Amino acid sequence: IPSNGSLWSPPRSYIYQKRWVKLDTDYLRYFDSEKDTYSKRLIPISSISHVSSIGDQKFEVVTNNRNFTFRAENDADRNEWIWTLQQIAEERKSKAPARTLMSLATDSATELADKSGFLELRGFKHKLFVVVAGDKVFLYKNAEDYQLGIGITYIEMNVGNVKEVDRRSFDLTTPYRIFSFSADSEQEKEEWVEAMQQSITEALCNSEVAERIWAVESNRFCADCGSPKPDWASVNLCVVICKRCAGEHRGLGPGITKVRSLKLDRKVWTEELIELFQQFGNITANQFWAANVPPSEAISPTSGSQERRRFLIAKYREGKYRHYHPLFGNQEELDRALCAAVTTSDLAETQALLFCGASVTCDTGDPRCPTPLALAERSGQRLQMEFLLHNKTSGAPSGCCWCWFVGCHGVGQSSGRLLSALLCCAEFSRRWCTLQDGVLSYYENDRNTVPNGEIRVEEIVCLVNNPLHAHGIESTFEVYTEADRLYLFGLESPDSAREWLKSIAKSFVHTCAEELLALDFERLGRLRYKGGLTLERAQEGWFALVGSMLHVCSEDGHRQEPLQLRKLQELCEGGGKKVGEKAPQPNTPPCSGVTLYIQGERKLDFLGWVHAIQKAAGSSGDTLSEQQLTESDVPLLVDRCIDYITQCGLTSEGIYRKSGQNSKTTSLLEMLQRDARCVRLKEGEHQVDDVANTLKRFFRDLGDGLFTRRWAPDWLWATALEDEETKVGEYRQLLAALPPVNQATLKALINHLFRVQCFSGENQMNTHNLAIVFGPTLFQTDGKDYKAGRVVEDLISHYVEIFNVNDQEMKKQQDEITAIMKMREASSSGTQQAGDFICTVYLEEKKTETEQHVKIPATMTAEELTFEILDRRKIVMKEKDYWSCFEVNEREEA
Repeated sequence: IPSNGSLWSPPRSYIYQKRWVKLDTDYLRYFDSEKDTYSKRLIPISSISHVSSIGDQKFEVVTNNRNFTFRAENDADRNEWIWTLQQIAEERKSKAPARTLMSLATDSATELADKSGFLELRGFKHKLFVVVAGDKVFLYKNAEDYQLGIGITYIEMNVGNVKEVDRRSFDLTTPYRIFSFSADSEQEKEEWVEAMQQSITEALCNSEVAERIWAVESNRFCADCGSPKPDWASVNLCVVICKRCAGEHRGLGPGITKVRSLKLDRKVWTEELIELFQQFGNITANQFWAANVPPSEAISPTSGSQERRRFLIAKYREGKYRHYHPLFGNQEELDRALCAAVTTSDLAETQALLFCGASVTCDTGDPRCPTPLALAERSGQRLQMEFLLHNKTSGAPSGCCWCWFVGCHGVGQSSGRLLSALLCCAEFSRRWCTLQDGVLSYYENDRNTVPNGEIRVEEIVCLVNNPLHAHGIESTFEVYTEADRLYLFGLESPDSAREWLKSIAKSFVHTCAEELLALDFERLGRLRYKGGLTLERAQEGWFALVGSMLHVCSEDGHRQEPLQLRKLQELCEGGGKKVGEKAPQPNTPPCSGVTLYIQGERKLDFLGWVHAIQKAAGSSGDTLSEQQLTESDVPLLVDRCIDYITQCGLTSEGIYRKSGQNSKTTSLLEMLQRDARCVRLKEGEHQVDDVANTLKRFFRDLGDGLFTRRWAPDWLWATALEDEETKVGEYRQLLAALPPVNQATLKALINHLFRVQCFSGENQMNTHNLAIVFGPTLFQTDGKDYKAGRVVEDLISHYVEIFNVNDQEMKKQQDEITAIMKMREASSSGTQQAGDFICTVYLEEKKTETEQHVKIPATMTAEELTFEILDRRKIVMKEKDYWSCFEVNEREEA
């Protein structure tokens, strides 16, 4: 380590904090103490532009994006730190090595990450941005820091172990610390666990094969971009490549390049294949493939993905830079020369012949050795045999395989509906499919040269990845075209289906939306839409549906914040051509929102999007995070029930103690769980006790419970603490450990119960009585353990302290309680509440026969007024009817 020691860390609120600082060849890190393994901050050396003294033992480290100020114990220490930092920074610049993950720009950092996203980490108030990259896991405060390259710490996975804890939580255990993570869903948790296990595997993988292949000097650098220590290879092209180039190789398809890891795919690396790479090597391969590369077209370790893709397509698919064999173009002579070459040890000649058109399965004319492979075997040429075996399908069009295929379906065919999910395997026809030069073709068999049909990628408007076994075959995907036709393809392997989807998507998705290709999408396509401040015209955009998240990229390449469809306030369909969505914009105040108008130009494709969005916007499971949510992360079902009881049931005697009718409770719960947005709870139509019972049943049947199976025992244990202040502190820590949706829901419920007990004089439900009812309900117990009720009682009693309710929030709640009490008093005394007024309302036209006189309370909404008028006139609302309510002033201006 070039340098380490104590420094006063960058100031926070102008107060320096003493930290232990370490400097190595990659990072400047600072820790709470010398004994700590994991840092509090991590600055890549490669991002440091210069270091300068600023007086008073202080010096400034200037990076590409941010400045960090440190203070040493004395001037001598400061000068030594400055000199050391400058030396190592200059050394890195002069050698220009491959950049570290932390210093990468946005585009390449995203590509190097095996998985990235937000996770909750116990001990932190907010979610952290976590990145799994190679054999390390990096932690960032937020996504912005990730883009800037400034991290918290990294975890070496060679000492890690991953263990699932419950449906959404898992632990990453090291000898020095346990990192307890929580994801937003069970599926996401499984993806993170898989990614981290893969990282551990990579950290512990066998490097024996890599070391043997790296023994050849040319194999120590990527054959395509020159990156050092490449640990991937194309086994048929016999080139050793880096991870980033390997990702682009996969996009070329297995018919051109077969990518394998030097460290992970141990079974692939036979002794013959290792010897082949040792004898062949990057230098021999590039004498053929890269014989004529112009310097302006060559790529480097820092090249972006688009530049790499363009180069590799030109190099391997088009053969633009290859050294042409003298027999090129003469098929018969090429095949004859190949048969002669495989009987010798001249691998370079075999390579040149094969990749200039010679057929690996050509007829040798010898009945005893009918193929070149048989000739090589008879001649004892083991390495020639190995090379031919890995190139059995080389030279075939990009992306070839057998697919199960159902012919195209259009709006004019059958009934014009979407393909039924009841298709059976017998309805598929087996076809040979290829994707080459922007054309997806399907043939009767792999020997036919004339396709049965073709789909040009520029005509594709949408791709759909169906659930497994959706059509009687393991994996299927759908292709929609501009001609309003649907093509259904099936494969027997999910990995193969995913590879085809990605390849097709890369071909038809515009470069402005390439970042959507990194998503594990269920539906991907282009639509026209209007939104934000550009409602005057519709623009083309690219949409990707991933679970309940809708990702949008505009035609100018701007990617909007993803829409959480479960938080939609409204979803409506109009005219068969438009979907309007109103949802809270992420990271904005709750009052702000965005309305997105999606327009479809093709009925078949558009109906598919409508159904998919409707499904994604609904509740998908029995856990809190899978429910339809409000903008404050509270399940809409809970919000609806609490709001109704607040308005109509706070003074109802025995509220929550009395049971409603079981049949009505069941029916109401089913409706709310199906789609809470469509349910309107009205006084007179719904009984208070039925709604209260519905809320209780929801919490009792909730998957994983409100307090979660992992943390529920800790909540119950905390009741044994005798000191109230200690107990409240423990409750606050446990609250912070809950997932965000659980935190928000618990706060909303306890806030509601706090209000209910304020009316205990009328409803006879004080804090203790409410705790008796809700304790067993929330902890899903049989009621014999008094601790469950004690937790609820403590939460209500210490509501302000535990949930950190400020004075402004408390005043607002007290004002609402006072207003409710005044309303009830006015109602019971028969007097008209102050603020009620009589208003004349006209239905559609201002005529005497259309006027209605209505008493409007201060709390009535425009929606309620509209329904009141329609009910009086006995007008039945139809599914696609839209009514508006306008207030008109004395000058008759709306």
